[in-house]
Amino acid sequence: MYLRSIALIILLGLCSRCAHAQGGSDEAMQRYSDDGQKALAAGQYDVAERDFLALDRLEPGIAEVHATLGLIYFQEKKFDRAVSEIRLAQKLKPGLSKLDSLLAMSLSELGQFEQALPSLESCFRESPDPAVKRMCGLQLLRADTGLHHDQEAVEIALQLDQAYPQDPEILYNTGKVYGNYAFVTIRKLAQDAPNSVWRHLAAAEAYESQGSWNQAIGEYKAVLAIDPHRSGIHYRIGRTLLAQSHQTGNKASVDEARTEFEAELQLDPRNGNAAYEIAEMHRQSGELELAAQYFERALKEYPNFEEALVGLAAVFLAEQKPQQAVQPLHAAIALNPDDEVSWYRLSQAEKALGDRAAQEDAMAHFKTLHQQALDQDAVRLAPASEVTRQETGPANTE
Repeated sequence: MYLRSIALIILLGLCSRCAHAQGGSDEAMQRYSDDGQKALAAGQYDVAERDFLALDRLEPGIAEVHATLGLIYFQEKKFDRAVSEIRLAQKLKPGLSKLDSLLAMSLSELGQFEQALPSLESCFRESPDPAVKRMCGLQLLRADTGLHHDQEAVEIALQLDQAYPQDPEILYNTGKVYGNYAFVTIRKLAQDAPNSVWRHLAAAEAYESQGSWNQAIGEYKAVLAIDPHRSGIHYRIGRTLLAQSHQTGNKASVDEARTEFEAELQLDPRNGNAAYEIAEMHRQSGELELAAQYFERALKEYPNFEEALVGLAAVFLAEQKPQQAVQPLHAAIALNPDDEVSWYRLSQAEKALGDRAAQEDAMAHFKTLHQQALDQDAVRLAPASEVTRQETGPANTE
C-alpha cells in the first residue's frame, strides 16, 4: 500500500510531463510510460524496469523516471541501485514527495543504519498513513537493533505492538527484539554480578527451560548457598526434580522432590504451591487422608486455587464421598469453565449421586472441551504451569 502510494504520486508527475509531449519520440515516451505503469501495478518489475530505462534513454534527467526506477529497484531488492536513483531524483527535483522515507528504507536494507535513522524516525513518528508508519517502524526496528540501540528498539517494538496488535510480521519482529533485550540484560547481569543470587537464579531458570535439570538444580543450590532462607528456591528444586522424574522415570527424584517441598513449607508455611504438590503426591500414592490435609492447607491460604479444588474433589471421589466432591468442583468450574478435568470429575460425582441429567450435562461439557483440545493440539500448545496439572487419566468419554 505504501509503495503504491509513492508510485502514484511519482507517476502523476510523470504523466503530466508526457501529456505535454508532442512528436514521434514523445509518442514513444507516452507508450513506455503507460506500459511501465501497467507493469509496475501488476508487480512485473523486470518489465517496468525495462520500460523506464527506455524512457530515461529517450529523455534523460526526468526526476520522476529516476524516482520510479528507485522504487522498482527497491522492490527488486537491488537496494544500492535504488539509493543511486532516488538520490538523483532528489537532486533533479528536491521537493519530490515521500522519497526521504524510501531512501531511508533502502539505506537500512544496505546496513547503513546511521544514515537511515533520522528519516526513519521522522517517518515513523509523523506519518499519518498506517501503512507508511508500519514499514518505517519495521525498518527503524532493524536499524536500532543493528546499531545496538537496545533500549530504543524495545520502545519502538512496544509502539508497533500497540499500533498493530494482530500483525504477524510485527509480532515476529518485536518478539525477536524482546528476546534479544532479555539476552543482553542477562548477559550484563552475568558480567556485572557473576556471583550474585540473581545471576544464579537467571541461570537456573534458563537451564530449567532447556530441560537441563542437573545444571538447573546446581544453580538453585548455589542460590541457597548464598541465601539459605530465600523462599521459593526449595520449591523450584522440587519442581525441577519432578520434571526430571517424568522424563527419566527415576522414582528417587520424586522422593527428593517431596523433601524439597517440605523444606519449602518449613521456610514459608504459606506456600500453597508446595502444599499442593505434596498433596498430589499423597493422592497419587493412595494416601488420601494426608492428601486431603495438604489440599485443604493450600486452599486455606488460597481459596481460589483451581487445581487444589479439583485435586481435593478427586480425593473425595476416591473416598466414595461424591456429595463432598460437588462443591469444590463447582467452585473450580466457576473459576475456569474451560477445564475439561473439572467437568469430567463432576460427571463422575453426579453419576455416583444418581443424578443422570446433571451427569449427562457435565459429560457433554467434558466431551466438547476434550474434542477442542484434540483439534487444537492443546496439550502441545498449553502454557507451562507453576504446579502439576490435574488430569482425567486414560480417556473415557462414556
